[in-house]
Amino acid sequence: MPREITTTEAPKPFSNYAQAVAVDPGSRIVHVAGQVGAHPDGTIAKTAAEQHECAWANVLAILTAEGMDHTSIVDAHVYITDRAQIGLYRETRDRMLKGHRAAATLLIVAGLAHPDLVVEVSAVAAK
Repeated sequence: MPREITTTEAPKPFSNYAQAVAVDPGSRIVHVAGQVGAHPDGTIAKTAAEQHECAWANVLAILTAEGMDHTSIVDAHVYITDRAQIGLYRETRDRMLKGHRAAATLLIVAGLAHPDLVVEVSAVAAK
């Protein structure tokens, strides 16, 4: 079972994520490639909110296929194209992870693989 690591010798997280997460030996590890705001049929969601929802839902669907869930996520890297979406990112992440705290990195980037995409989420999970 992944374990959250905290220390007062480093700054507290700026939102609801872990400073670090330890994965014990013998755990099965899954690396989820970057998932974007597209539906399973490949159509890109129209709004930023829908794209954030789809990206996280896609990550969770892949984990489900491997017998894992949101509590298996130990690290997430999220790329957004607009700093104004930081609040949307945090709200969506917190809702989709249902209070689970994983290590996380958020990057604001100039663009993603398709010009209509606004978010991409990759994750590492362990069980």
